[in-house]
Amino acid sequence: MRGSGRDAGVGVVLSDTAVLIPALNEELALPEVLRALPRTSLHTIVVVDNGSTDRTAEVARALGALVVEERRPGYGSACLAGIRHLAAHASPPGVLVFMDADHPEDARHLEELLAPVDAGADLVLGARLQEDGGTGNVHLHARWGNRLVLGMLALLWGRRFVDLAPFRAIRFDRLIALQMDDTDWGWTLQMQVRALQRGLKTVEILVPHHPRAVGESKISGSWRTSLRVGAKMFYTLARERARGGPAR
Repeated sequence: MRGSGRDAGVGVVLSDTAVLIPALNEELALPEVLRALPRTSLHTIVVVDNGSTDRTAEVARALGALVVEERRPGYGSACLAGIRHLAAHASPPGVLVFMDADHPEDARHLEELLAPVDAGADLVLGARLQEDGGTGNVHLHARWGNRLVLGMLALLWGRRFVDLAPFRAIRFDRLIALQMDDTDWGWTLQMQVRALQRGLKTVEILVPHHPRAVGESKISGSWRTSLRVGAKMFYTLARERARGGPAR
């Protein structure tokens, strides 16, 4: 990876970093996120419009992001579309950061997330630190669901994580080697499991997390959706265990 050696500064890593933001009807929240990013220092900012019915794509373009359209629904589908676009780039990035479209505080912690990559990590997870000192999602039911899923992951693969953080950085070549294929809610979990299976050096850091200021959560705001997400998470655990076995 260009500019990713142990002696390189985070600023050098930043210039080799692309940011991928899946977005569905985020015209109100997205501007603050994009304005908080060091746009002139980054390799690329890609916003994947996942079938929005509002001005998400128009807002992203106006603020200098490259917009990729992906009409197939699902968080994973949006991520895969952005990865395909970057992989086809004449000069792909060395590092890819995944970031939600509704949390500008993540953008303000970008260099903190990249520092472990600069020090040799393959995957860095920005675990969500809440104002009360807890980690995970804001909604209690989603937080407990995360803990249950992560407990099962620890039981099956011997590594305990504190969160399934959407804010994460991964070396691009390592990401391609993971052969990610989940198209919806199992995306973050699948990445963490496959990183363990392939022996990637994975680091977690704590990043402040606050409830979104505008709009609605696509997952944790609804009990019904949270139950569906939880079912998909357990399916993902079973599928990955059957396909990949234990960590190396």
